[in-house]
This record gives sequence, C-alpha cells and structure tokens, in this order.
Amino acid sequence: QVQLVESGGGLVQPGGSLRLSCAASGSIFSINAMGWYRQAPGKQRELVADSTRGGSTNYADSVKGRFTISRDNAKNMVYLQMNSLKPEDTAVYYCNADIRKYLSDWYHNYWGQGTQVTVSS
Repeated sequence: QVQLVESGGGLVQPGGSLRLSCAASGSIFSINAMGWYRQAPGKQRELVADSTRGGSTNYADSVKGRFTISRDNAKNMVYLQMNSLKPEDTAVYYCNADIRKYLSDWYHNYWGQGTQVTVSS
C-alpha cells in the first residue's frame, strides 16, 4: 500500500507565505516524478509544479517566481514553498507522484488527500 500525505496548508493573508509538505510512505521501490496540483471551487484541477527525480522542474505560469518545488529523495518527500500568495491561489492542493512498488513493477500514479490553502485578509 502506498500513501501520500500532505501537510502545511492553512489560512494566510495576501502577500504571505506557506510551505506544503508531502510524505510518500508504504511499499516504495522508487519514485519518479513528484508534483503539486490544485483545485479551486468550480474549477478543474491544474498543475502547479512538478519535479523529476533528477531535479528538473516545471511550473505553471501563474506561480513562476513565487513558488518553489523541492524534494528529498532519501525521505520520499516533496515540498512546495509558496511566497507572495494571492487570493487566487486559494484552492485544495494535492500531492501527486509516480511510484514503483518493486523492481519488476511499472510506475503507477498516486494522489494525496489534499490540503486546503486559503489566502484572504
């Protein structure tokens, strides 16, 4: 069984910062891409940022220069540092990862349960 558990969400004022964390646990042989998505009320889920195991990163245009994704491969964790937050960043943020459970397995995609980020004064 594989689990992704997010933490670090909450209420923050515009211009503030939050750091999200996601821990992958369970039967894990290796993890390829890890990333963050978000879904605001009435909108589709969208990619915020992702990172390959080798460290290549990709960001949505709306968060470039404000958000930074990082990961600790030894701990099977991924982080999202969010600075200069705006009300339009309000959403449920989901962790996502491509995980291989054993050597002969292929990569399967997993989601966390989500953590709420609310940016409001």
